[in-house]
Amino acid sequence: MNTIFLSGGGGGTNLTSSHPEAGRHTRSCINSSAFTLAEVLITLGIIGIVAVMTIPTIVQNYKKIVWDTSAEVFERKLEESLKSMNTQQTLAGHRNTAAFVNELSKHFKTNKICNNNDILSCFEDKIYWGTDKEEIDMSEITSAENFGQDDWGTEIIGTMFANGVTALIAYNPNCSQNPYSNRVDVMNCLAILYDTDGFRNPNTSSKDVRQNDNVASLGSSCYKKVNGVCFLNDAFDPPAISFSECEKTKDDYDIESCCDTCDANGGDSYFGAVKTCKDIGGRLPTMGEVQSLARYLPELGFNVMSGLAPVWYEASSSNPKQVSSALCNITNGTCSIYGTNRFGSPWSICVKD
Repeated sequence: MNTIFLSGGGGGTNLTSSHPEAGRHTRSCINSSAFTLAEVLITLGIIGIVAVMTIPTIVQNYKKIVWDTSAEVFERKLEESLKSMNTQQTLAGHRNTAAFVNELSKHFKTNKICNNNDILSCFEDKIYWGTDKEEIDMSEITSAENFGQDDWGTEIIGTMFANGVTALIAYNPNCSQNPYSNRVDVMNCLAILYDTDGFRNPNTSSKDVRQNDNVASLGSSCYKKVNGVCFLNDAFDPPAISFSECEKTKDDYDIESCCDTCDANGGDSYFGAVKTCKDIGGRLPTMGEVQSLARYLPELGFNVMSGLAPVWYEASSSNPKQVSSALCNITNGTCSIYGTNRFGSPWSICVKD
């Protein structure tokens, strides 16, 4: 016999059954809504995969925000210090970077200043630079020229600021000051490469390294440096210049006279070599430089036939207008005068002036 109780209290109706199947039916409904162990494990696995894919990016973005913020704070403090120097008329007129940094340390608390021959005591020995992450040996970064400032002629000094930032600084001798103006571009007075984390661990390979706009490049301005000589390009076959073109432009290239017989021989290739080098801020090598590089000519891209390579060069540093070419033996490393004609087959290469 089944018994059903009806209760109408509390605003609802209660149905209770004493049927023997009722409890079993209720337990079945409860059990059917639970997750199985397999389902839980699958869900956790998916969460783990998503976490592995997203958390590194989130962390990296967070770190970048921290580095960028640290850089903004540092540059703001640096600019304030330079403005203070401008007000006190100690911003411009320094004889070198060392004098400038010494004055800066009076306005921006500094723990250590490293001389030009000891900058690695204040900075990492190598960093990775540019989009291609070129490894830069910082022991070779010693002058403003290595920051792309060829005209400054100042040295680089290392600095460890009290806030933990380490930096390399080159002073701009052309910097100006005006204590009565707040429009002075004080940041133009230096080129600075700095590491917001400094030597603190854990350090991150160059991701926390920043620079101001005056660091136009980093590293040697040489295309290649061989045996101590700085080259601006690979060896090249100079273009032959006509007599009429030479006459129009000889003064621009410090050519005393043009070759009036070269056109019959295909043109003036010596002038072509001089023009090519001067156009990129260089010059022809001297005989002494060619001699010291005789064994390296293939590495520099010279056209070598039977172990011999003809090379245009400036015959005398006291008379750079003198024309000559050398014939170099790459086997024994010797060069001899090849000729003084301004036409022919010699190749050349440009040396940093």
